[in-house]
Amino acid sequence: MLVEFRTKNFRSLREEQVLSFVASTDKTLLDTHALGTGLKAAPHLLKSAVVYGANASGKSNLIKALQYMRGVVLESAALQPGQRFDKLQPFKLDSASVSQPTEFEVTLLLNGVRYQYGFAMTAQRIVGEHLLVYKAFKPQRWFERHFDAASGKDIYEFGSGLKGAKNLWEGATRPNALFLSVAVQLNSDALRPLFDWFANGLVIFNELSPLSPQFTLQMLKQETPRKAIRDFLRATDNSIADIEVASTQTAVRSIHFDLTTGKREEEIGEQTVDEVKVHHITDQGKAVFDLMDESSGTQNLLFLAGPILDILKKGLTLVVDELDTSLHTLLVQALVRLFYQPDANTGGAQLLFTTHDTSLLDAYGLFRRDQIWFVEKNPDQSSTLFPLTDFSPRKNEALERGYLQGRYGALPFLRGPSLGLKH
Repeated sequence: MLVEFRTKNFRSLREEQVLSFVASTDKTLLDTHALGTGLKAAPHLLKSAVVYGANASGKSNLIKALQYMRGVVLESAALQPGQRFDKLQPFKLDSASVSQPTEFEVTLLLNGVRYQYGFAMTAQRIVGEHLLVYKAFKPQRWFERHFDAASGKDIYEFGSGLKGAKNLWEGATRPNALFLSVAVQLNSDALRPLFDWFANGLVIFNELSPLSPQFTLQMLKQETPRKAIRDFLRATDNSIADIEVASTQTAVRSIHFDLTTGKREEEIGEQTVDEVKVHHITDQGKAVFDLMDESSGTQNLLFLAGPILDILKKGLTLVVDELDTSLHTLLVQALVRLFYQPDANTGGAQLLFTTHDTSLLDAYGLFRRDQIWFVEKNPDQSSTLFPLTDFSPRKNEALERGYLQGRYGALPFLRGPSLGLKH
């Protein structure tokens, strides 16, 4: 499970920002909305967290920061010598920040062991990397690496807790690669659980990684997953009786030119096309519709169904930017509540999402106060992330009204005669 995520100097997140899934001492909804860890430092971890803020406040940058960190972990070992991290974007509206490293750190709980892993980087190289492992209350420093500008070399320090060919892994790690990534590529069993969380335990849907229908389509071709998806949809639309994928063969003609002779060649082949059919039954009759005839909300819900059911089963961490897109507020509530149901969330899955749907704030039993976060854009265009608990709201406080009245900040600034509005 994700315990904490930190980032600094990434896009609008200039100063260090911290998002925590550690539950407060409040006992409200603790049994359903959190999982016990057995750790003194973090007795319970939250199953979900929501982030609010105005448009362009930096909510999406928080998710992109976690996404960028994952990308560096998964891909840096494959970079060519001297290859730059061209897509890295430090805070650009401050000349001092542009020249400073960007930093990322996650704290994870994997199979009862707490990992605290992070790195700092510039567009040219990794300038720092560290891993603390808590197998007991006292941490073990498995490795630490920092770039020494005077010698132009990386300096490594290893702890006794990390087993394996450490010198070999160090020698194979280029300046633009993470030691973690290279060591796992060279068969480090001890570091693999951490790497695997980035590779398989973290699922992100946003504009850079949009939701694809293919995962759900493959599940619909199998009887047991198909029934699970059908039941998932029927819970939101009781006229849906069944859903299936009909595969057909379609002729495909391709034309290409031989660059040597200039001759035009034509080939005819076959391609499999999947068509989703939704069966509806009402008191007035029954009918079968193509998926494109369904609402955009039903389509989005269907494409979300497959990944969410898989995530709940495997205990993964799901991160979604603007979960409420094309979904009714009650459907968003239903999706969030799935993570609280032990018969559905059998693996200890977590959900982090951004939204503009303020009605969720007062939905009965949907969130504890420590699950709600805000992002606010400052006058200097940097973003600040902060929890609702900073304001010590009363248990029965009307959170939606308080937010819209500006009690917690993180609202858009509206002014000007063209809008006729001011805040």
